[in-house]
Amino acid sequence: MAASNPTSANPFWYQFLFGRWFSVFASILIMSVAGATYMFGLYSSDIKSSLGYDQTTLNLLSFFKDLGGNVGVISGLINEVAPAWVVLLIGAVMNLFGYTMIWLAVTNRIPKPQIWHMCLYICIGANSQTFANTGALVTCVKNFPESRGSVLGLLKGFVGLSGAILSQLFHAFYGNNSKSLIFLIAWLPAAVSVTFLRFVRIIKDLRQPNELKVFYHILYISLGLAGSLMVLIILQNRLRFQQIQYVGSAIVVIVLLLLPLAIVFREELNVWKSKIANPILQLELASQQPPRPPPLAPPSPPSGSCFKNTFKPPNRGEDYTIPQAIFSVDMIILFIATICGVGGTLTAIDNLGQIGESLGYPSHSTTTFISLVSIWNYLGRVVSGFVSEYFWKKYKVPRPLFLFATLILSCVGHLLIAFGVPNSLYFSSIVVGFCFGAQWPLIFAIISEIFGLKYYATLYNLGGAASPIGAYILNVRVAGHLYDREAQRQMEAAGRRRNIGEDLSCLGVECYRKAFLIITAATVFGGLVSLILVVRTWKFYKSDIYRKFREEEAEDVEIKIVTPANGALTAAKTESV
Repeated sequence: MAASNPTSANPFWYQFLFGRWFSVFASILIMSVAGATYMFGLYSSDIKSSLGYDQTTLNLLSFFKDLGGNVGVISGLINEVAPAWVVLLIGAVMNLFGYTMIWLAVTNRIPKPQIWHMCLYICIGANSQTFANTGALVTCVKNFPESRGSVLGLLKGFVGLSGAILSQLFHAFYGNNSKSLIFLIAWLPAAVSVTFLRFVRIIKDLRQPNELKVFYHILYISLGLAGSLMVLIILQNRLRFQQIQYVGSAIVVIVLLLLPLAIVFREELNVWKSKIANPILQLELASQQPPRPPPLAPPSPPSGSCFKNTFKPPNRGEDYTIPQAIFSVDMIILFIATICGVGGTLTAIDNLGQIGESLGYPSHSTTTFISLVSIWNYLGRVVSGFVSEYFWKKYKVPRPLFLFATLILSCVGHLLIAFGVPNSLYFSSIVVGFCFGAQWPLIFAIISEIFGLKYYATLYNLGGAASPIGAYILNVRVAGHLYDREAQRQMEAAGRRRNIGEDLSCLGVECYRKAFLIITAATVFGGLVSLILVVRTWKFYKSDIYRKFREEEAEDVEIKIVTPANGALTAAKTESV
């Protein structure tokens, strides 16, 4: 049939590689190795011992890691004016440079850097994650805007799972040489981004009525991957794998990562067959249409106009400008809730290694804690994305209500750490990991729904900027400071003096008790603040919040109809394809 109408569609290989579903697959692989910032607990002890840092200095380094990993305004602004592949390429270069410099410092291949050098290196390396997120995730949200909750949950889920994925690959490549982990996270994410960046782009193609079902199929594969990782982690913890066994585990992980390619093949084949079998339907890409000139606005005096526009935003769901979104009450409320919620869970994750050490857990348990956080971080992301989408579509439950529930649930994990309940760190790792992951799809979906998609690349990253603020307050100024103070007290009580460069260690439940009681109180406060957003947006979420998008799509998408008589082309608009 393709031979009878060779101009009706591109060859299948082109449809396969440059269709929307392969773009999703490429984004999944990029996200699957983009979570190096969540692995800080695995290599932080190497930094601390190699460079002679105390806990406050290590937490300062952790803060700059969080700062780089969450302040993605630059990547958002670049994405507003450049294609996604440019954003991904810049991120790959930053990732390679930042983490390679840290690896060179830790392995003494370069002279010991000053502290501000290390802060700069880890900030640059971590900031590459925002470029990967912006280039891949924002593109997918724009390609599937009516399934944005599911898209955000799925892709952010793979970011959360990336810690466990990278751990398996690390052991397969380098055995138990923990310093080599830093080298792995320097080159592998950069290599994956460069390989697949060409396939991540805004695509307008034939829309399918079963799009959400396809995302569920990919979700089931990802659940299988998460379950397999959980089994592998348990076996590795009990049996102490050798490198050859880690190689086998890595092969299983890679096969499961590539499995969504079968779904991509099926869906792109269906799209291609539709174009071949029905030549009267060909999509006129909106991107190929000449831009419509904006309506002429009456002249207005320049003085006061900026103020007027900034502080008089449009209705929720319309496209806000960046200043309108920044100064809106809704964004301020969301920002405060994020500072308290994400800041607290991030503090727990970044200090898991030291928490386990202070409570007397064996050293090999640290890897288990980090892997548990990674897997439950993934589950939190996919559950919050898919479940909140389901309950809004079926029952009109406001998405901010799920954010409130997540914040309150995270307090359970914080309190378990504060009181040092025996063997509870495994459970608190699960709770904290789940809640940390669950917050992100909710926050980013709320931003896209309230403030529109026009400047989403920038607003998405502005929302994440609250995280390092919370991490600095709760991690550096609270947890790090109180840890060092208790460690100093224990040293003085033992009649010892700290030598220059000596590691300052603290043992016992008192090391983190006060800190996590403060974090629990801050999280409760953030939850109460998020309830204000629930009340403010209740009526908005009871409406059809995606109606505007469908109406705009109906105006932009045109179908060419080929008349059988003379082959002349006429254009007709349609509301569904």
